[in-house]
Amino acid sequence: MKNIILVFLSILIFASKYYTQILPGAKETGISNSDVALSNDVFALYNNPAGLAQLKQRSVGIYYSPSPFGLKELANGYFAYTEPFKFGAISVGGMTYGFKLFRESRFVLGFSYKYLNKFYFGLTLNYQTVSILNYGNSNTFFFSLGALAYLSKKVRWGFSFQNLNRASYKNTENQIPVIIRTGFSYDFINNLSINLAIEKDIKYNPNFHFGIDYKLIKYISLRTGFSNEPSRYSAGIGIHYSSFNLGYSIFTHQDLGLTHQFGVTVDLGKR
Repeated sequence: MKNIILVFLSILIFASKYYTQILPGAKETGISNSDVALSNDVFALYNNPAGLAQLKQRSVGIYYSPSPFGLKELANGYFAYTEPFKFGAISVGGMTYGFKLFRESRFVLGFSYKYLNKFYFGLTLNYQTVSILNYGNSNTFFFSLGALAYLSKKVRWGFSFQNLNRASYKNTENQIPVIIRTGFSYDFINNLSINLAIEKDIKYNPNFHFGIDYKLIKYISLRTGFSNEPSRYSAGIGIHYSSFNLGYSIFTHQDLGLTHQFGVTVDLGKR
C-alpha cells in the first residue's frame, strides 16, 4: 500500500509541475494563457502583476478547476482582490492545489505602479507551502515581476518573470518553476483582441500561445486559443451583467484529456 501511495504521489507531483504553469482565470485559460499583454482583470496578480494598475475599480475574483485532466485530486482554486490607488494598485490573493495526501498553498501580495497611463510595472511576493502526508511539509518565498506598455491605443506589449529569485523547497532545486513570458495584444476591432505570447520555463522548450477574445454582444464574450508545448486547445464563454463577470472555459491536452474551469469576478466600485 505504501508503494502504491508513493507511485500515486509521484504522478500527482509530476502533473502539478505541468499544471502550475496554467495560470488562473476563466478568461485567461479560454485564450490559452496568451494574456501577458492583456492582463486587465484581478487575476493579473498571478499572470502579470503590472496589469493590475489598469483597474479603476475594486475587484474580487474566484477561480476553480474541480477535476483537471479528470483527476479530482488535482483540484485547485484561486482567490484575488485588488484595491486601486492613484499610483496603481495593491492586491492580495491565495491559491490551494491538491488534496489531503499532497497539497500546495500560496499567499500572494502584489503591488503595481502606472506612469502616464501608458507604462505599468508590478511586483508580487509569494509565500508558498507544500505538505505531503507522512513526509512533512516545507515553505518558501519567491518574487515575480511584470511590465506592460501601450505601444499605441490598440497595441500592448507585456512581460513577466515568475520566481525571480529561483526559490525552491529546502535543498531541492527547481521545484517551483522559473518562467519568463512576453507577448503582444492587439485590439483588431473594438470588441476583438488578438493575443500572442511566448513562454519559457528554464527547464523546457519555449511554448507559443495564441488567443482571441471576442465580445459578441454586450453581455457575452467568446474565447478560443491554442499553445504548442504541449499541444493544447482552449475555448470559453464570458457572461457580463452589471458588475458581475461569469466565465467558463475548457482546454484539451493531447495525453491527459479535457479540463473544465469556472470563474467569477465582481467590480465593487471606485474608492
